Amino acid sequence: MKDKVSITFMLLGILFNVCLISANLLETKVIEIAGITMTAGLMVFPISYIINDCIAEVYGFKKASLIIWTGFLMNFFVVSLGQIATTIPAAHFWEGEEHFNFIFGLAPRITIASLSAFLLGSFLNAYVMSKMKLISKGKNFSLRAIVSTIIGETGDSIIFFPIAFAGIIPWKELMGMMIIQIFLKTFYEILVLPITIKVVKIVKKNEGIDTFDTNISYNILKFKS
Repeated sequence: MKDKVSITFMLLGILFNVCLISANLLETKVIEIAGITMTAGLMVFPISYIINDCIAEVYGFKKASLIIWTGFLMNFFVVSLGQIATTIPAAHFWEGEEHFNFIFGLAPRITIASLSAFLLGSFLNAYVMSKMKLISKGKNFSLRAIVSTIIGETGDSIIFFPIAFAGIIPWKELMGMMIIQIFLKTFYEILVLPITIKVVKIVKKNEGIDTFDTNISYNILKFKS
C-alpha cells in the first residue's frame, strides 16, 4: 500500500512555491523604507525560509530537499515561460509591452544568480536545521531557526550578488548590500519567530511526527530514505 500524501505537507509545499515565484517577480521593484533601499521581494522571500525551517523540523531533511527542488523547478518553469512570452510579438494595439518585458524579461545573468543562490541558501538552511536538531536533541528551536537563517542567507547573498552585479556595482557597495540583506532577512526571521514556533507546534501535533535525521544521506539528489 502506497503512503498517503499529507495535506499539511502539500499545503506547505504550495505556499513555499508561491512565495518563491512571488519573490522573484517582486525583485524587479526597488523600494525604500526609512532610508534603507531594498527590493520588494524582501517582503515575501524570508517566508520561504520559515516554511523551510518548519518542513525540515517536522518532516526532516529529505522532505525539505524535495520541496526545495520543486521550488527550483517551478521558478525555472515560470522564468522560461516569461522569456518565451517576451520574444513573441505583441499585438499592434497593446501598449503594455515595455512594462511586461521589464517584469518578465529577466536578464539571464540575474536568473542564473537567483536560482543558484536559492538552491545553495535553501539547502544550507535545511542542513543546518537538521544537524543542529540532532546535536541539541530537538531542543532550542529558536536558536536553530535563527542560526540556519543566517547561514542560509549568507550563502544566498554570497552567490547572488557577485554573479548578478559584479562589474556593474563596485565591490564596496556590493558588500554593503549583502550585509544589509542578511541583516534584514534575519531580523525578519526573529520578528516572526513566535508565529513560526506556533506553526511548528501545530503541525507536529496534527501530523503526529517529529523527525530526527539519524543515519541519513545528505545527498541532495536522493529523496528516498
